[in-house]
Amino acid sequence: MNRLARRALHTCHTPKDLASVTFRDVAGENPASVGVSTEAVDAIWHSVEGLYRTGVHPGIQLSVRHRGEQVLHRAIGHASGNGPDDSADALKVPMTTDTPICYFSASKAVTALLMHMLSEQGLVNLMDPVSYYCPEFAQSGKRTITVHQILSHRGGIPAIPRETPIDVLWNRDEIWRLLCKAKPVEVDGSKVAYHAVTGGFVLQRVLERVTGASIEHYLDTHLREPMGMRWFTYGIAPEHLHDLAANYATGPRPRFPVSWVVNRALGGDIRTVEQVTNDPRFQEAVIPAGNLCGTAEEMGRFFQMMLNGGVWNGKRVCSEITIRRAIQQFGSLQIDRTMMIPMRFSAGMMLGGNPVGLWGQQSRYAFGHVGLINKLCWADAARDISVSLLNTGFPIVGHHLPAMAKFVYTVCDRFPLIPENQRPLVAA
Repeated sequence: MNRLARRALHTCHTPKDLASVTFRDVAGENPASVGVSTEAVDAIWHSVEGLYRTGVHPGIQLSVRHRGEQVLHRAIGHASGNGPDDSADALKVPMTTDTPICYFSASKAVTALLMHMLSEQGLVNLMDPVSYYCPEFAQSGKRTITVHQILSHRGGIPAIPRETPIDVLWNRDEIWRLLCKAKPVEVDGSKVAYHAVTGGFVLQRVLERVTGASIEHYLDTHLREPMGMRWFTYGIAPEHLHDLAANYATGPRPRFPVSWVVNRALGGDIRTVEQVTNDPRFQEAVIPAGNLCGTAEEMGRFFQMMLNGGVWNGKRVCSEITIRRAIQQFGSLQIDRTMMIPMRFSAGMMLGGNPVGLWGQQSRYAFGHVGLINKLCWADAARDISVSLLNTGFPIVGHHLPAMAKFVYTVCDRFPLIPENQRPLVAA
C-alpha cells in the first residue's frame, strides 16, 4: 500500500516480507497431535496475514486450540512504534506472543464468569436485585434491576451520563455514585442495550460487597493463579506499562450514522477512545468491563477451560453447571439498542448462531466476546476449538472487514462440525 493510500485510509506500513515481522512459538504449536493438517494451519495463518496487510492493525496475536491442544500460536507486526501517526524514526517494538494487550470488552466474559462462580459458592443469587447487595443502587427507580439483567445487557443503564469527565472512569467512588444516581431507560429487562462500561462497575461492587475483598484479589485467587496466568489482570502494574501494546485508532474516520453509534456505545469518538486507552491512568485502573490485560494464549486458555467444563490441567476451576449457566442463551435474537445490530446474549457471553452468526457459519454452540469491535475471542463446542485473535487497531468500518470475515470463515471451515457425542458441553 503506497503512502498516499495509507494516509487516506489511516493505516500503518506493512512490509512485503511478512516473515520479517512474524513471531512463532514453535514449541507451542502441536497440530499433528490432534490431527490438524499443515494445510489447515497455513490457511488460517494466511487469513491473518491478509488482515495484517490491510494496515489497520499494527500488531496481531493469535492462539487457536483444538481438542485442548494449541495448534497455532503466533504474532505479527509491532506492539508499538508503527502506528499511522508514528514518526518514521520511532522505536518499533516487535509484537510477540508474550506481549500483553488490553482485551477491552472481551474482559466482560471473564468478569461474568466470576459472577457465576460467586453464585456457585452461594454468595450471590443472580436473580436477586442488585439493591439486595448494594441498597444505594435502588435510587432513581432501579430497585428491581437484577444482577442477571446487568450480565445480559438488560439492566437499563447502558451508558454513563453524558458530559461525564473521562477521568471518572478511574475514580471508583465517583463512577459508583453516578451509576447509583442514574435513571434507567427501562427496568423490566425486556430490551437488550449493550452496557459497554457501566455493567462491569455494578458487578464489581456486588462482588466486593459480598466477598469483602477486591475484584482483583478474587480474580487472582479463583482464576489467574489456579490457571497459571502471567498477566490476565485488570489494568497492568506501573512497572509493566512499557510492556503493554499501544492502541491505535486506524482506518477511515467513522461518519454518521456510524459515528453516532460509536459515540453511543463507547461514550466518545474514536480518537478520544485512542487517547484514553493509551493513558497510564486507564492502563493502571480497574475497569472490569474493559481493561483486562493479557495475551491471546491466556484468553484462549480461559475459553478452553470453559470448553473443558470448568477444568484446566486436571484442576477444577469451577463446576460444569456454572459454565453451562454462563453460556445459556437468555432471551431471543433481537436488535441491540446500543449497537443497533441483532445479537444473542447469555448472562455474560455473545453467542453464535445458525446458519451464520457472530462466530461464523453454523456457530449455534459458540460463545465468546468481542473487544472494541476487532478483538475476537470465542470457543465453539461443536468444533471443539478455542480462538483468540487480538490486535492493536480499532478501525470501525473500512476495507479490513472482508479480511476479518475471511478469518472467521476460514477457522470455521478448517474445523468442521464434529459428531455430537464427541463434543464438549453437548447440551449447551
